[in-house]
Amino acid sequence: MSFLQRRAAPLLRPSTASLRCKRQTSSLAAALKEHAPIDVHPEVEEALAHGRPVVALETTIVTHGMPYPANLETARSVESNVRKAGAIPATIGLIEGRVKIGLEPHELERLADVRKNTSVVKLSRRDIGPAIALKRDGGTTCSATLIFSALAGIKVFSTGGLGGVHRGAESTMDISADLHELTRCPVGLVSAGVKSILDIGRTLEYLETLGVPVVSYGPTDDFPAFYSRRSGFKSPWRVEDPVSAARVLHTQKQIGMSNGALFAVPIPEEYEAVGQELQRAVEQAVLESEANGVSRRGKEATPWLLKRVGELTAGKSLASNIALIENTALVGGQIAVAYSQLAKERHTKPSHPHVVRSSPSPAADASSATTKVEELQPAKLVIVGSAAVDITARADPVPGATGSNNNLHTTAPGVVALTAGGVGRNVAEAAHRILTSYSKDHSSVTALVSPIGDDPFGQLLVSETKQVGLRTDGFINVSKARTAVCNMVLDSAGGLIGGVADMDVIRTLDAAKIIDVLEKHSPNLLAMDANMSHETLKSLVLYANKRNIRTFFEPTSVPKSTAIFPAVAAALNAASIEQAPVTFATPNVLELAHMYQEACASPLELTAHRYWWQVIDEMGLGPEFRMELDQLARRSAFDGDDVRTGNLSFLVDNGIAQMAINLLPFFQHLIIKCGERGLIAAFRVSGEQAVSSAWATHSSNVFARQIVARSRSGRSVVVFKHFPAVQVAEDKIVNVTGAGDSLVGSMLATLTQNPTAFEEPEALDGLVAQAQLAAVYTLQSEHAVSPRLSTLADL
Repeated sequence: MSFLQRRAAPLLRPSTASLRCKRQTSSLAAALKEHAPIDVHPEVEEALAHGRPVVALETTIVTHGMPYPANLETARSVESNVRKAGAIPATIGLIEGRVKIGLEPHELERLADVRKNTSVVKLSRRDIGPAIALKRDGGTTCSATLIFSALAGIKVFSTGGLGGVHRGAESTMDISADLHELTRCPVGLVSAGVKSILDIGRTLEYLETLGVPVVSYGPTDDFPAFYSRRSGFKSPWRVEDPVSAARVLHTQKQIGMSNGALFAVPIPEEYEAVGQELQRAVEQAVLESEANGVSRRGKEATPWLLKRVGELTAGKSLASNIALIENTALVGGQIAVAYSQLAKERHTKPSHPHVVRSSPSPAADASSATTKVEELQPAKLVIVGSAAVDITARADPVPGATGSNNNLHTTAPGVVALTAGGVGRNVAEAAHRILTSYSKDHSSVTALVSPIGDDPFGQLLVSETKQVGLRTDGFINVSKARTAVCNMVLDSAGGLIGGVADMDVIRTLDAAKIIDVLEKHSPNLLAMDANMSHETLKSLVLYANKRNIRTFFEPTSVPKSTAIFPAVAAALNAASIEQAPVTFATPNVLELAHMYQEACASPLELTAHRYWWQVIDEMGLGPEFRMELDQLARRSAFDGDDVRTGNLSFLVDNGIAQMAINLLPFFQHLIIKCGERGLIAAFRVSGEQAVSSAWATHSSNVFARQIVARSRSGRSVVVFKHFPAVQVAEDKIVNVTGAGDSLVGSMLATLTQNPTAFEEPEALDGLVAQAQLAAVYTLQSEHAVSPRLSTLADL
């Protein structure tokens, strides 16, 4: 079950007085449980997962409201306006019978190009089932968009004009389904009033009958008439700012109301002058539709009328139409941002209901208090590493320029994002999300230890870490130090122009303070990234080895990948060494090569140590292992249904296998990240574990991509296994920076749950499959760690 499925799960509360108002609540959870053809765009899903603002947008404007290519350009402009307001656009449409809550660019182009896509349909509530069943393409009207917005938990929907009561409806009964949908969907609909081709007065009366709040948004209570700022009618309510509008929606949610609200935003003032001319054209078009019978053709009437108005005004109506839609998108984005803030405040501030109660006893008062840090259970997993604030500035495209050509060597309009990051923090968030998805009892299992400065950036890190539910008692305040910050400037294509990384604080972290935290927790697993000083890493490894705590090392980068070696050397020179100094390490192929070269070079010369020779001899790898390795190298690097080509020859040709084997005395388990060629797990099982491990009964199987080599004594087993990468379409990749951190965090979560996962072939397969999926989720996410990791337990 995904986050959105859980978010939308219905909570039925029958009245204790009677059951006079039982209603079946629709939810995305129920729909997806029935395998409904609904796709939520990852960006939209993640925004909702974080409680960030989202604005729904319809597509009938695209498919039936404007000519091509003005429709496509307008749709893009509307999405851009939503983003400028600080919200995420969720344009909703139907593609080959699948509901898309958030459209990809190519999907939007498909709906917009009505010259090629002539069979695209206009979708109201009545059309949804048939259109999906017949696998049609469709543009959603206000009513259909309201349905899917409510289904996904989107609280704001911006459009041009709302449907309503048609002229002559007293005899034709032609009333738009949009109005009834506002009684079913708790969504704020932001529009320029209702379409001026309708009977505005009767529409307002009907909305009153239905109990839908009508709120003018602006300096007066005049109800706008689409092309004009005034219709001659007044709204019963008025607000002048997005916060007040958001409070209307938030209040309705607080008291359990299931209806939406209409926010009527007048067209920008500069278009008011032409409004009267357009209204005369509307009146003429209406008369013509009554004469030729179009007015009696239901949903065909509105597109015909809008087209005819455009013809009568020589295109002036199109310019006004675009202006009012862009304006409502901007206002809708502002309301969504304000609503998101109100919702967050509700979760962080205690409520004070006006209910008379007797004074609580001291015991009762204490039991209701929020859990204090000292009351948290000791963490089983402790991650020590960097926590930083990432500031990313991305310039808007410059007309006529592409890619890095947008670098104008001056300030430029664009988007600046401020997020929590850092390898250690990202890994901790990933592990926490996955562990918590298995059980709420694991919410305090993961602890992050990282230094922060006593500055606003440090406060931000603490706040953001709390927001994802990760405990913050491991943050160590360093006086007179700056919190780690990485500031990156990107061009409009996402390319790095430059930046500054201020990360010195992590190297000031005192090992003694970390050990104080470890003493409090006594974890089963200690993970470290390579951003710390050599001395700090040395102290942590020696501490963990002495107490039989398993260790996990993330190399972070090629230059930093060997920071662990002084710790390895110190452990090898300890009084007695019976196991690898580091239990797990996750280098990529470049980091692996650098680590091997350093291990062989002076002054450390780790491969000259007696322990290294002892382990290599115990492995007893001979010609049979080399032959099996040559056979594995001829296997495809990809699954059978993967269109990419290439084999695993790099394992031999580039010495990957040989380097990995030579590093196993220092790192008992290596998980080597090979990019698009997948993962390699190289590890050894020794002593009594080699006899009792499931690998003792497994043999090499090149077709299963695994080599299992046992020593003659049977007390050493070496496993070398390849896992193909999960195929991801390039157009689905949003961000590559946090995929590795999510992979590592997932592995840590599995090892916390099952410490012997590497000793059981099926458990190892499961560990890698989940880790690869976690990486894919983050590849498809704008965030350093995808919120979808919280759903992995449901798969």
